[in-house]
This record gives sequence, C-alpha cells and structure tokens, in this order.
Amino acid sequence: MKTLIVDDEFTSSLLLQQRLKPYGECHIAVNGREAVDAFRKALDEGTPYDLICMDIMMPEMDGQAALKEIRRMEEARGIISIHGVKVIMATSMDAPQNILDAFKSLCDGYIIKPVDKTKLLDYIRAFGLIP
Repeated sequence: MKTLIVDDEFTSSLLLQQRLKPYGECHIAVNGREAVDAFRKALDEGTPYDLICMDIMMPEMDGQAALKEIRRMEEARGIISIHGVKVIMATSMDAPQNILDAFKSLCDGYIIKPVDKTKLLDYIRAFGLIP
C-alpha cells in the first residue's frame, strides 16, 4: 500500500507514518499544494497512491480544496471515484458541517484527531487495502 500523509503538524504526520509504515511506503506532504503535486507526479509515473490521510486546516491549500483537485485530476484521467485513491480526512475539526463538506468532496472516511489506530485500520481494511 502506497500512502500519502498530508498534515502541517509534524507530530501528527509522524504518528500516522508510524502506524501505516508496516503496511507499505509512506510519503509526507505539509500542505494541500504539496499533496496535489505529489499526487499528480505519482499518477504521471504510473505509481498512484492507494491511500491519502489528509488534515483539513493547512496553509497554502487546505485539505478540502486539495481533495477536490485530486478528484478533478482523477476524473480528467477517466478514473471514477470508487476506483480512485481512498482518502481519509484526519482532522481535529469535528463540526457536522465540516464532516458533511468532506464527504461532499468525495472523501472515503473521516477520523477525528487524535487518530484512533483501530478505527484507522478498520477503514483501510474496509477499503480492501490490507487484509
């Protein structure tokens, strides 16, 4: 499983990386702009990400905007969302409107920080990315 962790908080990125590293390659981006660039590069190289764990509140480009751009790139390449990258929003924003907005942007899961390892792995198993 190839994962992109997107968070401007070093500790949050490190924690997710430690939890996901046993399941495959993990890359880190510090904002939505870097995430979009990394996603585009991986698609261009034919080695797309299987999973993105993304914060919402970040500088330069927030997670909601990055997710919309990622879904636009997939659509432009003929990739429909059920076959695209799985995206889990991992954020401290627990307001119902934030959760609704994330799912409207076609995220696949939403976890409130601090990220519960069991819930994270349950999502990933449900996506079929790990046994």
